[in-house]
This record gives sequence, C-alpha cells and structure tokens, in this order.
Amino acid sequence: MNTVSPPFSAPSVWAEQLRASGYVLLAPDDMPAWCGAAREDLEGLVPTWDDLPLDGYLKDGGRYRRRRHSSYIVQRQEVQRVPHRAHWQPESYNALHGGMERWFEPLQSVWDDSKAWLALLQATAGAASALHGEQPWFIEAHQFRIDTTDGIGRPTPEGAHRDGVDLVAVLLVRREGIKGGETRVFDANGSMGQRFTLSEPWSLMLLDDHRVIHESTPIQPLAQAGWRDTLVLTCRSGGFQDPVPLP
Repeated sequence: MNTVSPPFSAPSVWAEQLRASGYVLLAPDDMPAWCGAAREDLEGLVPTWDDLPLDGYLKDGGRYRRRRHSSYIVQRQEVQRVPHRAHWQPESYNALHGGMERWFEPLQSVWDDSKAWLALLQATAGAASALHGEQPWFIEAHQFRIDTTDGIGRPTPEGAHRDGVDLVAVLLVRREGIKGGETRVFDANGSMGQRFTLSEPWSLMLLDDHRVIHESTPIQPLAQAGWRDTLVLTCRSGGFQDPVPLP
C-alpha cells in the first residue's frame, strides 16, 4: 500500500504554520506536550471506542459508522459540558446530512473525569483563539469509528467539505487492518491541495475552517474486518450551530 507521509510541523511553529497554510499537523510524539496531557492518560480513553452506538442517520443506508457526540463551552481554563443537544448543520455545509437534527449518544462520563480530555479541550480552544482572538469557544466533540462492516467505510460520506465553524481538530486514535483513509486538504478559494495518510495513533491535524476544505477517502479491509478511530473537535464562536427557528 502506497501512502504519503504527513507533513508534520515542529511544535515551536505550529501556530505560525496554521496561520500561513490554514492547516497544521503535529506528530504523535509532540501532540501530548502540545495539549499538556500525558500519553498514558490519553490511552486510558481508547477503550471507549469499543462501545460506540451505530450511526442511524446515514442516508446511504450504511452500517460502517459508529459515533458519540457531546458539546462544551471553553473559556480560558474553564470547561463546561452543556446539556445534551442534537448535532445540526445547514445543508450549505453538509448537503448529504444537513438540515436535520441528529441525536447521538453522549460521550461516556469517564471522559469528564479525565484530566487529559480537559487539557485537550483547553488546548484546542487555545488554537482557535490563536487564529481568531481569545473568546469563549463552543466545541462539539465527535467520537467516530469507521469500520469495514459493509466492505467499505466512508469517513466523510458528504465528500470534501467545510464544517461551518472556526477551527477543526482531527485526532487519529487507531487504525486496524485497513487500507485507504487518505486525508485531503484543499484551499477553499484556490487550486492548492495536500494529501497524506494519518497512520500513527495520536497524530493531530488542525484546520482553519474558513480557509480550507477537507475529506478522507474510503477505507477497505486488508484481510478481515478493520476500522479507523478518530476524535473530531469543532470550535465555533458566538454559539453552537442550531436550526434556524421558523418565522
């Protein structure tokens, strides 16, 4: 299997790279220090990926995606988990699954007892502030498993897209027994693009959602069943994305 190695940046220049290119990648050895968490504490959350409910909203009828979803408000060092709410996107950002309320089961309570998780939320909010100024950030956390139950799994069935937020963080947690899953990042207003395959656990990608669009290609099994586990955090200023009330 041919893959393109991720163009990781040095931790000392992550903010500069993010501002310059609209995205930045941090290597697994650098990510824990970036967010102020111990690797072993992050590893303590990995078993929760084995208990993700099936995503029942896939319009292609697939059974390849499992997920949980929770929402937080982060202001400086204060992290507040908000009452459980639906995930919603306008059709202008998600033509496939936009325009409908999708109620997923929340992250398990063990997450809120994890110092590593709180540190990751704070660091992600800090990255959004580095781009757009310090302010409260409305963060949605998406815990995904894409598997090969259907023979093929689609990490982004909606295709190349923006999320309608200010910053997106994608953390690869595990890859087991698969090929594919190439990440592609494109300039939202031009022809420039970059492709690479995240293969090492705890590789982190930060995206300026105003400037780039992104997607991941389908995965296929190498032999028996395989899967790809990720954690996606989206930061939005001013409030969460919610349905617009009818007049």
